[in-house]
Amino acid sequence: QVQLVESGGGLVQPGGSLRLSCAASRTIFSINRMGWYRQAPGKERELVASITSLGRTNYADSVKGRFTISRDNAKNTVYLQMNSLKPEDTAVYYCNAVQGLSDYWGQGTQVTVSS
Repeated sequence: QVQLVESGGGLVQPGGSLRLSCAASRTIFSINRMGWYRQAPGKERELVASITSLGRTNYADSVKGRFTISRDNAKNTVYLQMNSLKPEDTAVYYCNAVQGLSDYWGQGTQVTVSS
């Protein structure tokens, strides 16, 4: 089992930046894949970015070139650096961890991009 706690969300103006953090309750060194998803009102949850235990990353087309996912195994934390934010990035952002057949989720953190 692993508990995930997100932080770093908030209100930001268009063009601004935020960095989300996902702290895990145990080592993430062996976790196969960790990722960030988001869900906007009235929409389905979608993958934003993911990173494997080998450091391979994957991004949604809508965030490529603006968002960067990274992991710090020593701190058991995954980050999502979000730059050039747009109003359409507004959503609840969830951290996810996949270990074998198990799937873990955080409680989510709200990101609102508005002037």
